[in-house]
Amino acid sequence: MSTVGELACSYAVMILEDEGIAITADKIATLVKAAGVEIESYWPMLFAKMADKRNVTDLIMNVGAGGGGGAPVSAAAPAAGGGAAAAAPAAEEKKKEEVAEESDGDLGFGLFD
Repeated sequence: MSTVGELACSYAVMILEDEGIAITADKIATLVKAAGVEIESYWPMLFAKMADKRNVTDLIMNVGAGGGGGAPVSAAAPAAGGGAAAAAPAAEEKKKEEVAEESDGDLGFGLFD
């Protein structure tokens, strides 16, 4: 039942955010009730507190964003240097990747040996 409650409240928060309506526990509970979903009484309050502390639009837009390693550095290079200066390091990275792929291919055995 808790999974349904979380999902229903998540949808209610997204609806309220999309419509530009202030996100409160009462409004979340009203939307969930209008949808005909029965949830535990604490879910709307928890989601309202979360929405109060975090920007819901940012959460939605960054769902799949991880804290990876190389992307910010690569993005900063074109901004700091020129177009030609940024292209040279990118070409070197591609060469390094190609060499690594070739060396991994010959391990001395095959899949069906």
